[in-house]
Amino acid sequence: MGAGPFRVCLILIWLLSTVADRLWWGHHAGLPSWDQADYLNSALDHGRALGVLTGGGWQGWNALLDLSPKIPPLASLVNGTVMAVAGDAPSEAAWTLSFWNGLLLVSSAGWALQFLRPRRSARGFALLAASSVALAPMLLELRTDYVLELPLTALVTLALWRLGAWTSPRAGGLWWQALLAACAVALSLLVKQSALLVLLPALGWSLVTAQRIGRGRRLQALAGLILVLLSVFPWLRHNWITTLGGTNRAVIESAAREGDPGVFSLSGWLWYLRQVPLQIGSALLWIGLAGLVLLVVMRVRPRMATLSNQQDQADAWRWLMGTLFLGWLVTNLSPNKDPRYLAPLLPPLLVLLSRGWWQWGVWIRQRWPARSAWLPGLALTAGALVAIAPAWTAQSARLKPGHRYPLQAIVEKAGGADPIADPTTLIVVPSTPDLNQHNVSYYGRRNGGRLVGRQLGGSTDHIQPVLAHANWVLLAEGDQGSVSRSASSLDQAVRESGIFEEVEVFSRPKGGSYSLWKRRLDSAVPEGFEQRFPQLAAGMAQGPAGLDPVFSSVAIEHMLDGHFSYRAPLRRAALERLKQDPSDDTARWSLALLAVLTNRPAEAAHHFERLETSNPESPWPSAYRSVVLLAGWNPWYASSVASAAVERHGQHPILVSLESLAAVLGGAIWRLPEAVQSVPAAITKVEESLNPQAKGSS
Repeated sequence: MGAGPFRVCLILIWLLSTVADRLWWGHHAGLPSWDQADYLNSALDHGRALGVLTGGGWQGWNALLDLSPKIPPLASLVNGTVMAVAGDAPSEAAWTLSFWNGLLLVSSAGWALQFLRPRRSARGFALLAASSVALAPMLLELRTDYVLELPLTALVTLALWRLGAWTSPRAGGLWWQALLAACAVALSLLVKQSALLVLLPALGWSLVTAQRIGRGRRLQALAGLILVLLSVFPWLRHNWITTLGGTNRAVIESAAREGDPGVFSLSGWLWYLRQVPLQIGSALLWIGLAGLVLLVVMRVRPRMATLSNQQDQADAWRWLMGTLFLGWLVTNLSPNKDPRYLAPLLPPLLVLLSRGWWQWGVWIRQRWPARSAWLPGLALTAGALVAIAPAWTAQSARLKPGHRYPLQAIVEKAGGADPIADPTTLIVVPSTPDLNQHNVSYYGRRNGGRLVGRQLGGSTDHIQPVLAHANWVLLAEGDQGSVSRSASSLDQAVRESGIFEEVEVFSRPKGGSYSLWKRRLDSAVPEGFEQRFPQLAAGMAQGPAGLDPVFSSVAIEHMLDGHFSYRAPLRRAALERLKQDPSDDTARWSLALLAVLTNRPAEAAHHFERLETSNPESPWPSAYRSVVLLAGWNPWYASSVASAAVERHGQHPILVSLESLAAVLGGAIWRLPEAVQSVPAAITKVEESLNPQAKGSS
């Protein structure tokens, strides 16, 4: 097969898979649930930040990086751009999945070209591998599920392919290969951090190989590593604290909450192996494995081996099987188990199994040489039909019937999906797959709308703030599954308070209803958070004792006001007060806290420095300044600030701990024992500040 027909066939595979996906979307009437709606919201945010979607515009790099506090932004940037062209309805936004599927097929086929010679055999094998990727049930599901695993899988496959090409002892070692591999690695990491589970061992292998071979590869490896770090650094520097917190919740806390098997248990090591037949299908798996056994048998029989004129490239197979095994090993070491974490390993596994399928074609040609022109193709076609049956059955099971869901009607009634309506926050008390805060926000912000949904009801502490400050509330009637007692209490309080009036009731497809409530015009006007904020911010002067009420209030306010509309008028008022009186500490505390909440550590450090000057007797402005300097990746200056504060205020446990910790982060590794020793004393000091009664009783 020549290069031209090969490309045409590869495009045909993509077109057929895209047609199948569009048919599925055409019959799917469901709504995006929690994760899917969350990623759609992220795409909307990034599309608006780029100025390609209605309702936003370019506001600078920091504003763009603010939109991806836990997960890197690349996929959302691409998805938001595709939305601008295709539309923002779920089925229209899904065209971005077709783009990522095309990249996955190209990467899989390109990688598969490296395994066989002559080139004609390699092209046929590459098309077979791409077909298996298109038919695998898990990858087929990801093509119709708006999550990040498909772009992650596509880019990880691209990175493994290009790393393998550069690592090759014979054909690798070129500068363009090194830079292309580095770009692919950087793009993978900018989609999702979990790319490291597969790429980290592959990168280690390639770096060891470069060190061993030499001949310019060490310099190429260094340049590639620098390129990767420079690509990831802006996002990581801006969001490293929220990224660490989010990763801890997603990996450590989620594993404990869901009862995942332990890392070192037998069930933990078998967990992903049990997922393989479900994710790639029994036909692809067992026929492929049998073909690999046949390959070994034919290789150990010299007469059978000499009948084939194709040659396997040992270096390429060694790389694929090594990275596949090491990726599985590291993925198993992650405490949180999820079937989607296996997705980046499926393309190399399918390429390996495709070698087994290919071997059956070789065997058929040798067994029936007179029919070798058509029989292998017929056998592979029959096998493909057998393989596609379970995949299509699984996809059909995911189709949701054409019920009329009321979500769009609800958000439109509350003023959503309308670019000229005022910014609105709808408090969502029920949380179900067909209606939750995430898909309320998505539908409320389509077409340039400015309605966002926020979930409250997880605690009885939410009742009073909702009654005092919320304007729109959505409740549910009928069977909702498991509902917490606090959510039921909030539901009852809204209905019986007399503060809200019922606007409209919307029927649910499976029975029950949703009811939309609005604050009555004759009820008391809610006090703006900007009026309470200065006093809360000034409470930070008390140290940790003042932080708890600040962040508790802010957490509730960010649910009640998803647009953070208090920030702009508060900032203007504080700046005006400072203009009139530069010594106004209350205004300075407000600006410092606003800078902390908006992740502007340099600005926060400036205000805390001014507060140090105006409050020389208090250690807390120095402590806060050191913390935000650490958050801004300036540990050397943070250590200097804390050290100067220790000289002024004595051996204050928190300042001592911050000084030693900042010094260690700045490179003074020899002070690690001192930092470890000072942290418990600092924690004790914080606990005493938060609970002074316990201190007195002890």
